[in-house]
Amino acid sequence: MLDPVFEPVASVTGDGAYDRTGVYASIRERHREAAVVVPPRRDAVLSDPAETAPTQRDRHIQTIAARGRMAWQRSSGYNKRAAVESQRARWKGVIGQALRYTEEAQATEVAIAVTVLNRMLDLGRPNSVRVA
Repeated sequence: MLDPVFEPVASVTGDGAYDRTGVYASIRERHREAAVVVPPRRDAVLSDPAETAPTQRDRHIQTIAARGRMAWQRSSGYNKRAAVESQRARWKGVIGQALRYTEEAQATEVAIAVTVLNRMLDLGRPNSVRVA
């Protein structure tokens, strides 16, 4: 998935299926500064150099052990993943699984879908008023 990405990447977020040494290595190889936000498995153990040079994964494990999984999710930004998945599901519901073939048709479809999704979000957003 990272091969077509040439711009700098700030972070990569995935579910527990991405808790693999190869995933961390692949991301580090292509985007050295990127934060990897992947929940370690429940039975995850620290790497050997965790005491002196902890990896990102080691820091995740340590944070979960010290503060709990929910606190790690909030502090790491992992909760944003759920919001992105919800938005993606709404997007697919509006425009379907695939776009048209020509760039012009794709641009039109995307513009329409963005308008529809923004209107949906506005309708669901509360209008708060301060009462004195």
